[in-house]
Amino acid sequence: MIPFIWQAAKGYRLTPWRSPYLRWRIETYWGLHAEHIGTRQFWRFLWDHRLEMLRFLRWAGRMRRTSR
Repeated sequence: MIPFIWQAAKGYRLTPWRSPYLRWRIETYWGLHAEHIGTRQFWRFLWDHRLEMLRFLRWAGRMRRTSR
């Protein structure tokens, strides 16, 4: 799980809400336009969808291990 988060926030690790990739993922999943995603919206999204995010991160970890 941690390697995916680390890679997805590359260049924006201290401010992940500014990551174009993460903003795009939230935009496609949640429907909020990426340019409107700020600190508050980012953390609210993560809190509201925390179980789904954990499930996704577990899946991404499994995919990463099986691809090696």
